[in-house]
Amino acid sequence: MTEAFTVRLAENARDIEAAQRLRYEVFVAELGGDGALVDHEARLERDRFDPFFDHLLICDNLRDNAVVGVYRVLREDQAKAAGQFYSEDEYDLTALKSSGRRLLELGRSCLHRDYRGGPAMFLLWQGLGKYVREHSIEVLFGVASFHGIDVNKMAEPLSLLHHRHLSPAELRPRAREFQSMDLMPEDQIDRRRAMLQVPALIKAYLRLGGCVGDGAFIDRDFNTVDVCLVMDTERMNDRQRARYTQDRGR
Repeated sequence: MTEAFTVRLAENARDIEAAQRLRYEVFVAELGGDGALVDHEARLERDRFDPFFDHLLICDNLRDNAVVGVYRVLREDQAKAAGQFYSEDEYDLTALKSSGRRLLELGRSCLHRDYRGGPAMFLLWQGLGKYVREHSIEVLFGVASFHGIDVNKMAEPLSLLHHRHLSPAELRPRAREFQSMDLMPEDQIDRRRAMLQVPALIKAYLRLGGCVGDGAFIDRDFNTVDVCLVMDTERMNDRQRARYTQDRGR
C-alpha cells in the first residue's frame, strides 16, 4: 500500500498551489474557514506566510501524483525572514523563543477526505520525522483546532487538556486574546467522553507526548477554537518516537 504514495517537499509554485487547493477544499469548503488572501474563485487557501514555509506533501502515485495531504513547516530562520512565527498572531511564544531550543512550527495539516483513516497520515508523520532529524529540531509546536467557536460546547475536552496536558512552564505559550480552558473542575470531567470530542490531530500529538499552551484562541475567520500544541522531542519515549520515525510494521 505504501508504494502508492510519495512524501516530499514542494519544489515549485505549482506544488504550493496544489497544497493551497487541497487546503481550500478542507479548511474552506468543508469547515467554513476564510481569510484575507483566500481566493474563492480559484479555490486556493493561502496567506502571506506561504512563501516562507516549507510544504511537506504526500502524493498519490496512482492518481498522477495528485497531492492528497499537506503539512506546513517553519524553522526559526524562516520565521525571522517572515518577521514572526505564524502562531504569534494568536500566542505569546516568549517561553519557546527564549528556551534556546531548535524550534519548528507546524501548521495547515490536512488530508483529502478519501485518504483519511488509511496510511497517508502515518506516512506524512514519517516524512515530518525525517525533516525533524535532518534539521536537528528539538521542539515542535503549532496551533490545532476544534471546529466551531462555541467554547461552552467544548468545555469538557478543553478542560481535560488544561488539567491533564498543560505544557511545562519553560515551554508554555499563552493565548494573546485569552480564552480560559479551565472551564470545569477536573473531578467533573468524563475523560472518555471528553477524548471522543478531541480532534484526531490533537489526539495524535498527545499520543506522541505533546502538550498544550495556556488558554485557547477563538479564530472567527476560520470558525475554530485553537489550542497551541508543543512537543519536546527529548521527552518522547522510544515507543512514541517510533510512531513517526520508523516504517510501518517494523
